[in-house]
Amino acid sequence: MASKNKYIGDVSLEKMLEHYECKAPLHLIKMRFIGGICSFSEELKPADIIASFWEIGKEPRLETKSEADLFFKFFMGLWFKQFDKVKKNEVKLKSFLRLESAESISLCLQTRLEEIEYGFIEGFWGGKNDVKMPSFVAELIDSLSDISKFYGKLLKNIKDDISDEDKEAIIKSISQADAMFNKAVNNLIEHVVIPRMSVIVEKSN
Repeated sequence: MASKNKYIGDVSLEKMLEHYECKAPLHLIKMRFIGGICSFSEELKPADIIASFWEIGKEPRLETKSEADLFFKFFMGLWFKQFDKVKKNEVKLKSFLRLESAESISLCLQTRLEEIEYGFIEGFWGGKNDVKMPSFVAELIDSLSDISKFYGKLLKNIKDDISDEDKEAIIKSISQADAMFNKAVNNLIEHVVIPRMSVIVEKSN
């Protein structure tokens, strides 16, 4: 989808998030947008998802129309960038190149929890629990939640003095879970989301 809202880049958007005291990390925001794009909720709009990045009552105060326009323009740049990823079916978890210490493994697992459970899945449901969809889609989303819980269980078992053997096993488990998530989402996009693209385009406008 062509858009006049070009993405300003990760560094610039993170500065904007800091300025508006947004606690949601960028990796969560990216995946929540993707979840929202894939959502079956036809009422869900990008503005609804943007608002969800702040706690109720702590939304940023946009003093002028020009500030509001710029605020949403920057977010919509990212929305359309993520839309393009969905349209091309190029959504996948970003790999962690170095998982050598207990700290780096914990960070990876925490990031996965945020990306999947609080990012994609929360974006997909759009704050509702009664969205109508085929049963197989609901089951697929439940399977993604199970993957997220698996990361959580691994995270609880990380210790500072983790042995090399346990470390190797956990890293292998992360890789396998990542592959499962990527495959499930790619199948969802190919067989369900792309055939509904006209609805998603309308939702994005």
